[in-house]
Amino acid sequence: MKKLISLALALVLMLSACALADAVNVAALNGPTGMGMVKLMKDEENGEKYTFTLAGAPDMIAPRLVKGELDIACVPANLASVLYNNTNGKLAVLAVNTLGVLYIVERGETVNTIADLKGRTVYAAGQGSTPEYALRFLLTQNGIDPDKDVDIRWKSEHAECLTALICDASGLAMLPQPFVTVAQTKKDDIRIAVDMTEEWESLETDSRMVTGVVVARKAWLQENPEAADAFLSEYAASVEYVNANISEAAALIGEYEIVAAAVAEKALPYCNIVCITGEEMKALLNGYLNVLFAQDPASVGGSVPDESFYYVSSAAE
Repeated sequence: MKKLISLALALVLMLSACALADAVNVAALNGPTGMGMVKLMKDEENGEKYTFTLAGAPDMIAPRLVKGELDIACVPANLASVLYNNTNGKLAVLAVNTLGVLYIVERGETVNTIADLKGRTVYAAGQGSTPEYALRFLLTQNGIDPDKDVDIRWKSEHAECLTALICDASGLAMLPQPFVTVAQTKKDDIRIAVDMTEEWESLETDSRMVTGVVVARKAWLQENPEAADAFLSEYAASVEYVNANISEAAALIGEYEIVAAAVAEKALPYCNIVCITGEEMKALLNGYLNVLFAQDPASVGGSVPDESFYYVSSAAE
């Protein structure tokens, strides 16, 4: 009997190991990309179909993706382009998962549009990356010289911007969600003055602000097209659930320790979480990357990717 039990346990362990080995390895960031995935994470937390990793920064994901340790990952839009160029096209974009999450905040009522930033001090983090490119693009499009008409004071992280804003009541800060909501819990007179996504979309350009995308290794895609399509369908359902059920989604976000549930509940309506695929994805991302390329080619890895950068679901064909 003991021998039979031991054999049964060994079989269970072997089957479990096989299930985990076949599971799709997915990574997201502790922010809007992870927030949009929480329903899928909850539904699949037994790990048989997916194994999920939540990371604090993109540089914790990119090396694992390149090494083949991850199959699917949520990364900043421009990083996807950089990785594509640096790996000779070994990655593909499955979806746009986050539009703009940047906001100008202040402790007053003096600013309502980008044009109102002229002559002001703005504290910001992300110099040399997409927050800087987005800010400079919007300022330039509104006839404001970023180097002469605005005093942009770069900080190493968002918390430093908040500290500077608290010390400078007349200053402004550029912050992303959900950190904007976190900031408002620290200082209750902080208000959202400018939604940079709305400002971008008010311009007569062929682009929109795109923050994050979902990418996958092409080698994995070629071997698992049905699994990729299933993931996209399930991820889209998760995003839809999160946007339609704010309180319940916020509780899940708190459960996975992405941000506190109370913060998530207030921040979710401002996080622009989406799941955009196919031709619409191509148009959105290509337009955005072209804006970045015009400012600094290095921001997208030297060139705007070609058509093979974009994955088109076989189910859509």
